[in-house]
Amino acid sequence: MKIDPKAARSGIGPRVALLLGLAAVTGLMFAAEATASDLDDVLGAGAENIRLAKTSQQRIDATVRETGNLESEYKQLTKQLDGLEVYNGYMERQLDGQQRELAELRESIDRIGDVERQIMPLMLRMFDGLEQFVELDTPFLLDERRTRIERLRAVMERSDVSVAEKFRRLTEAFQIENDFGRTIETYKDALEIDGATLEVDMLRLGRIGLYYQTNDAGSTGMWDSAAGRWVPLKGGDARNQVRRGIRIARKLVAPDLLLLDIPVPEVAK
Repeated sequence: MKIDPKAARSGIGPRVALLLGLAAVTGLMFAAEATASDLDDVLGAGAENIRLAKTSQQRIDATVRETGNLESEYKQLTKQLDGLEVYNGYMERQLDGQQRELAELRESIDRIGDVERQIMPLMLRMFDGLEQFVELDTPFLLDERRTRIERLRAVMERSDVSVAEKFRRLTEAFQIENDFGRTIETYKDALEIDGATLEVDMLRLGRIGLYYQTNDAGSTGMWDSAAGRWVPLKGGDARNQVRRGIRIARKLVAPDLLLLDIPVPEVAK
């Protein structure tokens, strides 16, 4: 073993020097171990700090995303709210209008009773006038027209038919009678003339003239409104004109001028 000359001169023996050396080496080893332990602690603390920082950043990112979503949802809800306010204003205006219309309808309903009480007597007078007109008019299609009057009478007396429907039926009957004055037609009928019943062809020229002619053209005549009876028409011209009028009404020949006697209207006194 090598002995340090300095130790020899200082009076320290070899054994003591060896112990001191071992002590020094041991101290250095303990110091190194202490330093390594502190370094591990530092590194561990740094890693924990990094992990905590990463976790904090993730929480921050999540909070930012959530905040962005909430902001976007808030903006969307704000737009919806604005739209709902506009729509509510529109609906309120409509509701106000409907309330006014409802009030007007209620007033109209309240007046229906008064109108119905006023219109029914008028309709009954119109019906009576129509019935009298048919009986006093030129006697064409009497069965058909009287049947229509009777059906209308039954409708007017029914309680389950509305006033509006009664009025419609009444005006319809008036319209049919009115249309007779603008048309020409022919139809089959049976007339009792001079005590004999004749099967005849009738010719109606509006309400101006009503004529008859037997199938063999042996008898021809017209309705005399002033006399209130059928009168014969003499001569071949009258017979031919009535026959031609019947053919025109049946659309067998083109419309043409007819030279026929017509009843003389009564002079109002």
